[in-house]
Amino acid sequence: MTVFPQASHVLFDAHFVDLDGENQGADAIAFSGGRVLAVGRAEDLSPLIGPRTTLESLGGRSLLPAFTDAHLHLELYARSLDQVDCETHTVEECVERLRRRAATIPPGKWILGHGWNQNEWGRPPATDLLNQAVPHHPVYATAKSLHAAWANASALRLAQTNADTPDPDGGKLLRDSTGAPNGILLESACSLVSRQVPAPDLNELCVLVGHAQESLWRRGIACVHDFDGPRLLQTVQRLRHSGGLGLRILKSIPRERLPEAIGLGVSAGLGDHWIRLGHVKLFADGALGSRTAAMLSAYDGEPDNQGVLLLDEETIVEIGRQAATAGLSLAVHAIGDRSTHAVICALHVLQQELSGWPRLLPHRIEHLQLLHPQDLARLAELHCVASMQPIHATSDMLMADRYWGDRTRYAYGWKTALRAGMTLAFGSDAPVEDPDPLLGLRAAITRRRSDGSPGPSGWVPEEKLSLREALRAYTLGPAHASGSAHEQGALRPGYLGDLVVLNADPLALSPEELREVRVVGTMVDAVWRFRDF
Repeated sequence: MTVFPQASHVLFDAHFVDLDGENQGADAIAFSGGRVLAVGRAEDLSPLIGPRTTLESLGGRSLLPAFTDAHLHLELYARSLDQVDCETHTVEECVERLRRRAATIPPGKWILGHGWNQNEWGRPPATDLLNQAVPHHPVYATAKSLHAAWANASALRLAQTNADTPDPDGGKLLRDSTGAPNGILLESACSLVSRQVPAPDLNELCVLVGHAQESLWRRGIACVHDFDGPRLLQTVQRLRHSGGLGLRILKSIPRERLPEAIGLGVSAGLGDHWIRLGHVKLFADGALGSRTAAMLSAYDGEPDNQGVLLLDEETIVEIGRQAATAGLSLAVHAIGDRSTHAVICALHVLQQELSGWPRLLPHRIEHLQLLHPQDLARLAELHCVASMQPIHATSDMLMADRYWGDRTRYAYGWKTALRAGMTLAFGSDAPVEDPDPLLGLRAAITRRRSDGSPGPSGWVPEEKLSLREALRAYTLGPAHASGSAHEQGALRPGYLGDLVVLNADPLALSPEELREVRVVGTMVDAVWRFRDF
């Protein structure tokens, strides 16, 4: 007599979104122990149903593997949910929002904001206007890129930042005609003020991250690759121990912590399917918004500005060698064509030099926003991950056209990376952008903003993806990048029970109709974390 395992949960009357040719004809999925037990026709799964099995009809709704955000700052995103939204059309509107927040809290308390973009305003942040509107509270507002910040006079005083304060390594204080800081901080200079901001304690951060994971579940996200610091690791461990963690975390290691990681003997993959260590995170340059991304030639209209190269090829190679001794791979932030060139060359050297070394995860290039045509051939020689954020293209396209000009042919080159044999792993860089994968999917296949600009063909249309390619970059691609493709990113027996339910099959819709698709359910570990049907 054949004895079948009993399913804890069976979903039937489901429509499987076909990403890889599997599960064709299936309309049901069974779970046991937080993993997929079987996928197939409902009648074929009936032997798995027992007296304790929960049966649920999806009513013909569509399901697919849950999304992963392959580049997100979970602590910063969690904290941003309670900050002033500074993403406004005018500087005056932003200042008014900060003023209104100040009116609700006692003088002397910090006012925090995020999301301003001087390129959208057409003018730099007006610190005099901010000082007048909020004179009795220190204000610290990060730019949309997270590579610049805006502080008022009260915040600068608390940070003891004045005309005698030198620019820190890797950063710059913008100054007025007298040489005094004007409140605009670039790159590492942001820390002069940010370190004065009282940070939430771990208990408070647990609450904030709890709210953040609820927000991510509503967007169909079950896993994030996090690029914040050790406090986030402490927080999610605490949540895990208390039973409050329902989000899978691949946790990067900041470069400055690499010696500690080597000393402790940790390596990529340490942990379990809830929290695991990932890559060593490096910054090779700045960002486009602040014009600190490192360029091979000057920004259009700024003949003296080629951005800031934070790490050259030789330094990246040396760090890669150190990381390899601990079984760690690199995830390198690179945006300008000079920095992407340095990273591509460095990873090529490491690939040749360390070919016999054990390496658990593929190297990653984070953002990979601008490529030089001469680097395309070498890109194809790398077996690494292009960790990119499609929503950046539609957000940045006006800036890119203005400051990069004709160089934008290989800007945000998803199709170029895919054709070169790279694995695409898509994310949002939240809180830089909204982490909603549906927004990213629309950006990836249309390269158009919500208002339809720049036109029907999209911006640099050669780099558009098919919807299947984009969906894989939110599911299978991140799983490959994290070394978990054997249990994540697909709906197969033995895989983790993480899925998203949509109100329609996106593959059956036009790009315009895709706007109507929404997440109506998210399962993580075969447990409903969000459900709206």
